[in-house]
Amino acid sequence: MSRLGVLFMRLLAHLPLGWIRALGWLLGWLLYFVVVPRRHVAQTNLALCFPQWSPAQRRALVPRLFVHVAQAWLDRSWLWHGDPEAARARIQLGGAVEELKGEQPTVIFAPHFVGMDAGWTALTQQLQRGFTTIYTDQADKVVDAWILRGRQRFGSGRLFGRADGVKTIVSSLRAGVPLYLLPDMNFGPEESIFVPFYGVAAATVPSLSRFAKLGRAKVVPVITRMTSRGYAVDVMPAWAGFPSDDVAADTSLMNERLQGYIDAMPEQYYWVHKRFKSRPGGEPPVY
Repeated sequence: MSRLGVLFMRLLAHLPLGWIRALGWLLGWLLYFVVVPRRHVAQTNLALCFPQWSPAQRRALVPRLFVHVAQAWLDRSWLWHGDPEAARARIQLGGAVEELKGEQPTVIFAPHFVGMDAGWTALTQQLQRGFTTIYTDQADKVVDAWILRGRQRFGSGRLFGRADGVKTIVSSLRAGVPLYLLPDMNFGPEESIFVPFYGVAAATVPSLSRFAKLGRAKVVPVITRMTSRGYAVDVMPAWAGFPSDDVAADTSLMNERLQGYIDAMPEQYYWVHKRFKSRPGGEPPVY
């Protein structure tokens, strides 16, 4: 089935974007009705993070979220298998792009918006500089190999696994290869600290602050937004005074600024993830 899925994505890559997005719309609504546990996760996350919204507002956002997740997944067809020039035309890279030029050590803060793979593709295809990111192996080896090939399609990207270790990643960072980091997920309390996210204590990995300090690097946010024509990838100015000597304060600041990015397009954030699965001692589970 996995091989058939990869074949399907290869064939889908050559269809017009409008057709792919229409298919994603249908798939998103199907998933909304079928994958009830993830729908519950999204609804719970939104209730915790946006208590000021009415229940009707939160309910209305969830199907749009599923549609965007499905469309972004199917977009990997043309990102990884389509005509390279079509991919370049569909992904508009803008903002403070000069922050990513040169050789200064740089950690890229890339939150989990649905377009995160399009953002990576834009950087590795359109900029004359190598990039690295951290990759978690997939249980399905066919899917694992497919994702690895897709994310290394344009040659300038290197994916580190957990076996590579922190020293290897920091060495690459200090050598001037930017690290595309996605630290805004719950990886369990062992690797995290509890800091506020929309006012709720959230287990958050402090890797953005730590890698920036170890690599003597600046932090540059890159936010990717899905559009009707493809994606808009916005490179933002480097954060001043980051990292500090206080890892907890840095991680709290990361979540605070992430909230601002999410507020601009809440339907494109990855709310189907169990962001609050880990709870501080004594607090009941939320899911």
